[in-house]
Amino acid sequence: MTERPAGTVRILLCDDHAVVRAGLLALLGSAPGIEVVGEAGSGEEAIAMTRKLRPDVVLMDLQLGEGIDGVETTRRLTAGHPAPYVLVLTTYDTDADITRAIEAGATGYLLKAERPEELFAAIHAAAQGRTALSAPVAGRVMARMRSPLPALTPRELDILTHLARGLGNRDIARELHISEATVKTHLRRIYDKLGVDTRAGAVAVAKERRLVT
Repeated sequence: MTERPAGTVRILLCDDHAVVRAGLLALLGSAPGIEVVGEAGSGEEAIAMTRKLRPDVVLMDLQLGEGIDGVETTRRLTAGHPAPYVLVLTTYDTDADITRAIEAGATGYLLKAERPEELFAAIHAAAQGRTALSAPVAGRVMARMRSPLPALTPRELDILTHLARGLGNRDIARELHISEATVKTHLRRIYDKLGVDTRAGAVAVAKERRLVT
């Protein structure tokens, strides 16, 4: 068996679109110092393959269709031993998505519109445990630091996202496996933090500040 060159970063791809994985595989195949060791089409598959293949970095999409999403997959991967570094690669750039991914343990957050050279550099940075952010994402993080809103918890962001989808309290409770009373409690806190007193007002502020899509 041919040994991989010293310093080569071992990558696991996780994206539910086979065409996207094929494109990344072709792109990364030409990148120096990078080796794709596996592909996963779901969060559950990524977790199982990580245990088996022990990649250095998992390149993670956020929306993975059925099953657990990219944020929950990231949380479970980074809680493992040994844990890979997780580099998010997605089209989503809302404050909610960025916050949830970073809080789940992601080392970096890139948008799929990045140039190949930026992606290669981010992968090498992530493999060394260094933060890698797309320029638009870094700008949003800095803007939040300069004029922050009262911080919403991950659960409040989840509820706000479902609220923006037009779901009622009962549906939100069912989606998140919590009681309607708990949903109402979180909504009151969300209203206080956003300075609104209606569901429509919360959604409007959330969209204005790009907390949700």
